[in-house]
Amino acid sequence: MRFYIVIMLQLMIWSGYTLIEWLSKHDQLVYKVMMFFVFFYLSFYIGNTITKSSRQAIFITALSLIIYSSFHYTLTHFHY
Repeated sequence: MRFYIVIMLQLMIWSGYTLIEWLSKHDQLVYKVMMFFVFFYLSFYIGNTITKSSRQAIFITALSLIIYSSFHYTLTHFHY
């Protein structure tokens, strides 16, 4: 059950990242990359805190990022 809780929390974090990235569309690429790593660390930290395993946390974080980015790019691709 912890796995699903972490996935849901991390998907919310990635949604927040997308919102913040949209609000900062005029920022330089360096700042967007730094912001990505901050959100990635936040996702990893939450996953590590809940699962109590660094290995599971990095796997879940990577999985949630892949799931969210596939949804995000699929929806932006089919947006009219």
